[in-house]
Amino acid sequence: MQITASTVSLTVDDVAASQAFLTTHLGYREQAAADGFASLTHDDAACDIVLLRRGIDVLPAEQRDRHATGLILAFTVDGGLAAEERRLREAGVAITMPLREEPWGERLFQITDPNGVVVQFVEWVKAEV
Repeated sequence: MQITASTVSLTVDDVAASQAFLTTHLGYREQAAADGFASLTHDDAACDIVLLRRGIDVLPAEQRDRHATGLILAFTVDGGLAAEERRLREAGVAITMPLREEPWGERLFQITDPNGVVVQFVEWVKAEV
């Protein structure tokens, strides 16, 4: 088996709100969409995202009322993390966890989309020894 792409499927209450957030602020673009469904892709190595409206009947009955909670959608970036936080802040996106650096060399910050999906940006830096 060869994996050719990675996709995360998120069940949300308002597909259009998450879709607009991801396309406006994070550079995703729509691949396909229908009532209660959107498939988004990114031009680089980011994973694709499928948004499904909670309760949609294409999901098995036991999955229809689940919500994308407790999940952190994390993107590792190569440089420019502080500039990206500043760009998002200036665009009016609430930074729900400000930029910080951990002692083990992880620099990160978080934003949250309109449906409560936490998006984290991570950049690895050399830890001081």
